[in-house]
Amino acid sequence: MKMNSSPKVSILIILTIILLSTLISCAMAQPSSCNPSGKIEGIKPPPGKCKIGYQSECCKPGKPYTTYKCSPPISGKTKAVLTINSFQKGGDGGGKSECDNKYHSDNTPVVALSTGWFSGEKRCMRNITIYGNGRQTNAMVVDECDSTMRCDDVHDYQPPCDNNIVDASKAVWKALGVPEKQWGQLDIFWSD
Repeated sequence: MKMNSSPKVSILIILTIILLSTLISCAMAQPSSCNPSGKIEGIKPPPGKCKIGYQSECCKPGKPYTTYKCSPPISGKTKAVLTINSFQKGGDGGGKSECDNKYHSDNTPVVALSTGWFSGEKRCMRNITIYGNGRQTNAMVVDECDSTMRCDDVHDYQPPCDNNIVDASKAVWKALGVPEKQWGQLDIFWSD
């Protein structure tokens, strides 16, 4: 049996193939990860200048630390690591929060996001939802967890953050129901 195809059908098939191959090429061109942007060398903090909190550390002299200008792509629920930080004056977070130039109580649900997710202050003072430990809670973005540079006074002489960090106050950890002895790092998801 001989099939008779019209030129319109052939053109439609060709256009469909071109469209699909373009979509596939675009999808493949999108970055699926975030590569390191460089390294910094740790310096010795001046005496009494690096405050240690839950699993935080001071820069070690001569140790190379990886830096990132990006974070993994954001999705409906973005995978991340929750860490703990004190945004209070005198806490291990260093100076005032970047978004509002203020300190925040440990009892206030606030977070700092890795540099790429912080997106040049575009998420400042916005709430995100954090999913972890079988619960969810909201927290306000008030600061950047700097993935590009650290080991200085502004960053309390601590190493750069990884590129996938949601650095949270004690209030966030409490809202997620994580026992205090387990505070430090927790695999989570977050969304805008």
